[in-house]
Amino acid sequence: MFAGVANMDSLRIFCLYGPFHYGGRPSPESNARFDAVLRSQDPTSGIRDFEHVQALAGRCGLAFIEDNAMPANNRLVVFKKQN
Repeated sequence: MFAGVANMDSLRIFCLYGPFHYGGRPSPESNARFDAVLRSQDPTSGIRDFEHVQALAGRCGLAFIEDNAMPANNRLVVFKKQN
């Protein structure tokens, strides 16, 4: 996804919404339960670690800008395309 987004010529800002783990740990407990449900349905899915997402975005040419708290224990993370 990040490679495709980074290759979009008109893209300047990319926002990603959802729950994330921080420091490899789920927080709060409801996100841990949600992660377990997702992984029981498909072991390759689940809530991603923010640090891994940030590193992957960086390797694809997207710089982390900000992390915003949203309702229901979700986040809105913002990246900017590097020139």
